[in-house]
Amino acid sequence: MEKLRVSSNPHDRSRVTTNQIMLMVVIALLPATVFGIFNFGLNAFLLTVISIVTCVLTEGIYEILMHKKLTITDFSAVVTGLLLALNLPPEAPWWIPILGGVFAILIVKQLFGGLGQNIMNPALAARCFLLLSFTGIMTDFSVSSYAQKHILDAASGSDAVSSATLLAQIKSGTAVDGTMLLDMFVGNIRGTIGETSAIALLIGGIFLVAMKIISLRIPLTYIGSFAVFYVIFGGHGIDPMYLAAELCGGGLMLGAWFMATDYVTAPVTRSGQIVYGVILGILTGIFRVFGGSAEGVSYAIIFSNLLVPLIERVTVPKAFGKGGKRHE
Repeated sequence: MEKLRVSSNPHDRSRVTTNQIMLMVVIALLPATVFGIFNFGLNAFLLTVISIVTCVLTEGIYEILMHKKLTITDFSAVVTGLLLALNLPPEAPWWIPILGGVFAILIVKQLFGGLGQNIMNPALAARCFLLLSFTGIMTDFSVSSYAQKHILDAASGSDAVSSATLLAQIKSGTAVDGTMLLDMFVGNIRGTIGETSAIALLIGGIFLVAMKIISLRIPLTYIGSFAVFYVIFGGHGIDPMYLAAELCGGGLMLGAWFMATDYVTAPVTRSGQIVYGVILGILTGIFRVFGGSAEGVSYAIIFSNLLVPLIERVTVPKAFGKGGKRHE
């Protein structure tokens, strides 16, 4: 009698390994990472290295102590560490990525069962944890003297070391002009290490689509639904300058292409991915337009991650045969 092997997800098998997928994500993140380090200097580089090393070591030490199979070679911890670093202010102290990396890997990933079992994106969960615990540090976007030589003050040119991002300045009433928009698209602005350059993130996202690592459903639905929400409720109507600034600013591009598409925490059904993208866009719009902060991507993705089981439950395709959907 043939025995059935029962195992945890994923059950859909493919010749593409986890190592290959995660390595492709790392490659796709390189343009934004390199630009962020060039833009912000040595401290940004150190934060990135510390974050990656912390995540890999935390995963390895935990699995050794718990007598589990070592998974540090699958690059998933590297991706988590890199994403966490790209979500940090460039002048954050060195212990911030250590605390965030341990929280991401130990609390959010391993204690839920490891890769494939976590209910929310580990890097974003760690960012939200750090943001709630150390709000002053995580919202201080002042830059070093090195970064001041590279970052243009697109808002006014009068305050090169202000801690406010352009997105926050726009929310407070600063008008958007062509120079500001170009700087936001290229990345000559303040922000977290990896979110400033929209073009670098788009290059990485297109690479993932071209390599068939992700599809366009979640990113385009997310960005599109946010755009519609902002046009309706943003207070500027169909103003392409303000809309483009909202799309290029903050963590929208980083979140849409690299974190909302996370295999573990995103729906697997096609219709579910569309619903998921719409929810992401609406929540981001609510946080940005009606919230006290100019950002909102991290919380939108975390909340939407928690809704994924319900989304999949109501969007699962009907089976053929008895109990299936009847077609007239």
